[in-house]
Amino acid sequence: MLEKIKITGQIEVVTGLHIGASDVYAAIGATNSPVVRDPMTQQPIIPGSSLKGKMRTLLVKSKTDKYILEEPSQDPQMIVRLFGCTAKDKDTPAIPSRLQFVDCFLSEGCLKNLPDSGATEVKTENTITRATGQANPRSMERIIRGTVFDFNLFYTVERFFLQGVDAKTKPKKAEEQIRKEIAEDFETLADGIKLLQQDYLGGHGTRGSGRIAFSKLQLEAVGYKGDLGVLKNIINGEKHDGTISV
Repeated sequence: MLEKIKITGQIEVVTGLHIGASDVYAAIGATNSPVVRDPMTQQPIIPGSSLKGKMRTLLVKSKTDKYILEEPSQDPQMIVRLFGCTAKDKDTPAIPSRLQFVDCFLSEGCLKNLPDSGATEVKTENTITRATGQANPRSMERIIRGTVFDFNLFYTVERFFLQGVDAKTKPKKAEEQIRKEIAEDFETLADGIKLLQQDYLGGHGTRGSGRIAFSKLQLEAVGYKGDLGVLKNIINGEKHDGTISV
């Protein structure tokens, strides 16, 4: 039976957020850089791929001495275990991701209280050519601050790809390893959430955009019979003694 732990919560936009969509067919007079939207509702979204990519990048930066690693397989083992990597050759098989990120849509409460202008704004900036002093204005669409998105993330409890343990021949040792890995994985995930709140999501973060805040984080077992109490504490930033029940 597939065992998962569903992590839900909300993401609040603290400063204008820009996650860009293609502007290949932008009309004359339209903003140069629109945000990505849900084609069904035309409301802005936060793609799960944006969350996953930025969180993984920040975790790698925080746990290695190199600014960028050439291959995902070179990431620290705790990060590869969570985010996975593709097979490089027959001797290095693919590692499945234990995290499944979901695109984030506007919360129901937020939709009901949107201003008449909608969930986005157009921010105009200028770049100045130093040699001539010439201004080059450009416009960018951003999701307005205070906008709230529903956050959903699934964690797979892995019982078949354990590091150095055969679950069939050594079931007790495998259970110990599972408990250890789940706790470590949630510690890493909690670090990723913290790092993402301290950094920025999307583009133009060094100019003030992209600050977000997670809130109301909750856990729900989906086919998983273990105790979620300690994991709830970990995901909300509390320390633990390394023991959990599976």
